[in-house]
Amino acid sequence: MLVRAVVDLGLSYGQVAARYRVSKTLVHRLHHRWLVEGEAAFTPRSSRPRSSPARIDEATRARVVQLRDELTGAGLDAGADTIHHLLTAQGASISRSSVWRILTSNHRILAQPHKRPRSSYIRFAAEQPNGCWQSDFTHWRLTGGLEVEIIGWLDDHSRFLLHLSAHRRVTGRTVTSTFTSAAAQHGWPAATLTDNGNVYTTRYAGGPAGRGHANAFETLLAIEGITQKNGRPYKPTTQGKIERLWQTLKKYLAAHPAATIGQLQGVLDAFAEHYNHHRPHRALHRLTPAVAYTRIPKATPARPDDPDLWRVRYDTVDASGKISLRWANRMLHLAIGRTHAGTPVNLLLHGLDTTAIDIDGVILAEHHINPERTYQPQRKTAEPPKPRVQPFTMS
Repeated sequence: MLVRAVVDLGLSYGQVAARYRVSKTLVHRLHHRWLVEGEAAFTPRSSRPRSSPARIDEATRARVVQLRDELTGAGLDAGADTIHHLLTAQGASISRSSVWRILTSNHRILAQPHKRPRSSYIRFAAEQPNGCWQSDFTHWRLTGGLEVEIIGWLDDHSRFLLHLSAHRRVTGRTVTSTFTSAAAQHGWPAATLTDNGNVYTTRYAGGPAGRGHANAFETLLAIEGITQKNGRPYKPTTQGKIERLWQTLKKYLAAHPAATIGQLQGVLDAFAEHYNHHRPHRALHRLTPAVAYTRIPKATPARPDDPDLWRVRYDTVDASGKISLRWANRMLHLAIGRTHAGTPVNLLLHGLDTTAIDIDGVILAEHHINPERTYQPQRKTAEPPKPRVQPFTMS
């Protein structure tokens, strides 16, 4: 139209520019293009620049896709943040958004508009390492079909994976033994955060276990002055950090199948090494959990000076229905019952009183020790039970 006004109407560049409210330079440029190219000058042209100096080279683009496939195949995190971190460590100059665009254009990322945006979550974390440990256990199936359970202990402040192990079944004894093992290596935490399973707490247990008797784990926490925190029932997001860990772990386990518990433990050990020391964490500003766990002083519990608490020991009921207890250099035999022969028990002791609890937190027998007798019968059911001192206050 502008060119026709110059050619057919004989108007000057200035007149055409004034009539159509465009610049005279534009009219001049279009007219001269028509003089050189003829009718081809009216074909729409791309606005793409002739060169793109900042464009990511093909080798880097291929490396992005390669890393995505390698990490996914190994069951590891393979998001744009992780790949950007790895490439930057290798000396590549590329932004996180560029990595995301390359993955999207190569169909490695699919849109998930149904997912809740991260910005909508309310985040909280302990201020120091060992300020709080989260624990939970999850189920996994071995390649032979055997169902096993995996328990973990995770530092709330740094996401450092303190302990990860596989068991045929997670029991109360498993909880206390794995907790004390982690504490022996890393120190006691100031608090713990778990769900309300009987292996962690009997506060919601029905039947005999719900009479206010603490289980072995609760008693151990009270002895060490460790605050116990439990999420509300049916609110797993309270323990969100370790719940999220299971998602990451199971991707890794799916890529590294195991046929036995021993093989599975080897896979778990390799995962913990990678997770703690090599995997940068978004919530930690791309630090690894190991760095975040060691860079500031650790919190410690406030142990009570003279706790009026129950001590804990473990035993197994023998074939005659008894367990043994050394008392003042004398071996005593506590009656549990022949029906419980072979049952693992936690024995809680306070003064002359004992309570034997099975792995599910159910009370099997109670005794009032008579130091003059070797055989200790169960407390008579008709006798009112002695009031128990609550070992600690749960929050």
